[in-house]
Amino acid sequence: QVRLMESGGGLVQSGGSLRLSCSTSGDTSCLDTMGWYRQAPGKQRELVAVITNGGSTNYADSVKGRFTISRDNAKDTVYLQMNSLKPEDTAVYYCNAHLVVWVGALRRDENYWGQGTQVTVSS
Repeated sequence: QVRLMESGGGLVQSGGSLRLSCSTSGDTSCLDTMGWYRQAPGKQRELVAVITNGGSTNYADSVKGRFTISRDNAKDTVYLQMNSLKPEDTAVYYCNAHLVVWVGALRRDENYWGQGTQVTVSS
């Protein structure tokens, strides 16, 4: 079992910056990819950015060039630096941890989610 704890959300003006953090607790020995997703009111949850334990990253087109995901493997913590924020970035941001657990030759994928942190960008 893994628990995720997000912090860093808040209210910021358009063009401003925020940095989200997501720390983990529990058994993280099988931790693979970590990422950030967001959900705006009335919309589905969408991928923002993900990072593998090797450091490879992937971003939603809407945030490329503005957001940067990073990871401290020693602390099993993931960060999201958000610059040039826009009102359309307003959403609840969720941290995700994907684990790959091998039991003999059998692979089991596990996904854990944080409680979410609100990011509001005013125009």
